[in-house]
Amino acid sequence: MESIGLLATLHAKPGKEAELEAFLKSALPLAQQEKDTIRWYAIKISSTVFGIFDTFAAETGRDAHLNGEIAKALMSKADELLAKPPQIDKIDLLAVKA
Repeated sequence: MESIGLLATLHAKPGKEAELEAFLKSALPLAQQEKDTIRWYAIKISSTVFGIFDTFAAETGRDAHLNGEIAKALMSKADELLAKPPQIDKIDLLAVKA
């Protein structure tokens, strides 16, 4: 059962909101290939702020995700799409409705 997660907050550069949204949507197949990522969400917080929220059962899965293909793809596009570096927070899940 998932007990830990990640919350990445992404601020789009002006005029790059649609591209960032499309990038996040396109990352779903990569997330589906990660065997230790239990849940993966691409989210829109406001017109310019987006995020990724994902959950894991163990630190090894979280570390694998942080070093995986989505992170690599995001960092390769960061200068083009993001107004500032992503804020990535490691979180503990206190309660989960499965």
